[in-house]
Amino acid sequence: MLIYVVRHGQTDWNAERRLQGQKDIPLNAVGRAQAWQNGTDLAEILQVEAIPFDFVASPLARTRATMEIMREAMGLASKDYRTDERLVEVSFGDWEGFTIKELKATARDRVTERNLNKWDFIPPGDDAESYEIMSWRVASWLNSVDKPTVCVTHGGVIRSLFRTIAALPKEEAAEGEIPQDRILKIDRENGLIGWI
Repeated sequence: MLIYVVRHGQTDWNAERRLQGQKDIPLNAVGRAQAWQNGTDLAEILQVEAIPFDFVASPLARTRATMEIMREAMGLASKDYRTDERLVEVSFGDWEGFTIKELKATARDRVTERNLNKWDFIPPGDDAESYEIMSWRVASWLNSVDKPTVCVTHGGVIRSLFRTIAALPKEEAAEGEIPQDRILKIDRENGLIGWI
């Protein structure tokens, strides 16, 4: 089973290195250009694959906008895809909207705690999650995929996919770079995952 995964394009909060989480921040001009290029690249890939693909996105605005721009670049109807709540980004709770530098000024001990075990750390806030907690719902989505799929989601979800499929250690999964201008290819039958 093939799955092509794209992280949403850049937002102003990404550029400012703010913890974005589940806040609904729109794409900026760079993000829209990234989405278009990913769509162009994906069109070539899927033409080679020559099989029908399901299209699914996180329901947040930045992922939906990325999907719609990509589909337009592919020559497909922009709105002809579905969303899945399990693909939404990890919740950073009360920390959403802040940079780590800003948080160090008010919650240095908690930031230090996070740095020691980023994968399992739960920020303050009623709806906050750790990457580990988020990975449970991402695994549920992954197990439900039953046809070749194109997915637009978030950096945290992609971290979870690397941990689930490639058994990447927690520390590496939590820290690795997740680009917004590349496509992740997952080959479930062979247990392969990597950027193309």
